[in-house]
Amino acid sequence: MSNNILVVAEHDNAALYAGTLNTVTAAAAIAKASGSEVHILLAGDGIEKIAESCAAVAGVAKVLLADDACYAHPSSEDLAKLIDAQRENYGYILAPASTFGKALIPYAAALCDMQSISDISEVVSADTFVRPIYAGNALATVKSADAIKFITVRTTAFELANDNNDGGKAVIDKIKAADTSAQVKFIEQTLSSSERPELTSARVVVSGGRGMQSGDNFAMLEKLADQLGGAVGASRAAVDAGFVPNDYQVGQTGKVVAPDLYLAVGISGAIQHLAGMKDSKCIVAINNDPEAPIFQVADYSWCEDLFVAVPALQKELGE
Repeated sequence: MSNNILVVAEHDNAALYAGTLNTVTAAAAIAKASGSEVHILLAGDGIEKIAESCAAVAGVAKVLLADDACYAHPSSEDLAKLIDAQRENYGYILAPASTFGKALIPYAAALCDMQSISDISEVVSADTFVRPIYAGNALATVKSADAIKFITVRTTAFELANDNNDGGKAVIDKIKAADTSAQVKFIEQTLSSSERPELTSARVVVSGGRGMQSGDNFAMLEKLADQLGGAVGASRAAVDAGFVPNDYQVGQTGKVVAPDLYLAVGISGAIQHLAGMKDSKCIVAINNDPEAPIFQVADYSWCEDLFVAVPALQKELGE
């Protein structure tokens, strides 16, 4: 069995998602420790241009291209069978710790009768990794003796892998599609559209909590986010209250973000929320409660009524 590393690419059949590049960086760290190569598995429909992009990523030696109509909307079951067909050639299977990776990797690991290691934030050695536990309040160092290590990668903990300056270097190897699952069928996909950047890749995130009081008041944050060229997020309390949709949620059970600027408005700072944003480079908190836990992690704290602070901030930015 080979000791090479296979990174499962996440994309939308039009472009490669940035989380895949973070995962390649983690794979490169494992490759350095194990003396192996990094390969990318790309499955989709009409994805030749994405394959060329993958081939141009620094540190990637080979791209396995499964370009077939059956992967236009692949399920975890279908991708797991494709991974299983390649398992003899790899000692590591990696994917971003996004919704995509969290659904795929445990399923693929179970199919191969292996364990999965979730959300790694550091590579210690070829078989030892660090991952957060207890909503990020502690770090566990885990060692795996499995022949194939199935891993999801916390993308905010690793830098983006860069493109080679002189064009693609990796070999693109076309592979056949594996058998698809007869029990799972794609019905439809409903996507929310926005002119703002995607939450997990935005350089600026403006998030609101229960203190916003209603969904209508999130219009203030949307205007502020537009002024800053950022995305809008929310705490679970705001989502559960029905103020905003689920895809706004930042936290342990939502999306993990690490923007250059994270502006928390009316968010108390429960540990579940902090787990999703505390790696942000600069955290600014606005809250009228001086004892709010969010102030303990904030770089800049503004103890003020948000309905006074946000309009004042908008005015300053406008000027």
